[in-house]
Amino acid sequence: TSALVAEKLAAWGIEVHRNIAGTGVVGVLRNGNSSRSIALRADMDCLPMTEETGLPHASKTPGKMHACGHDGHTAMLLGAARYLAATRRFDDRKRSIDHCIGIRN
Repeated sequence: TSALVAEKLAAWGIEVHRNIAGTGVVGVLRNGNSSRSIALRADMDCLPMTEETGLPHASKTPGKMHACGHDGHTAMLLGAARYLAATRRFDDRKRSIDHCIGIRN
């Protein structure tokens, strides 16, 4: 998941930092010269359980399942990152937007 997130952020021209605490990803989007920034954050960890839904998008990793909404949170944050990268529509007093997508242990 973290490789896919990093790939998407990089494709949209966002500076990417990988392997934060193992599997975390941080994307930095800069605009202007201010030293101020804000962060948008989402979890992308999974639960230690086997998915038995049979759905096409079910986990392919035995014993791991995205069952707590974090996949949705990651998708929403990627949507925000894509929009902000394309439009640069954020306050010019904020120099950067940090998109933090990580895992909790």
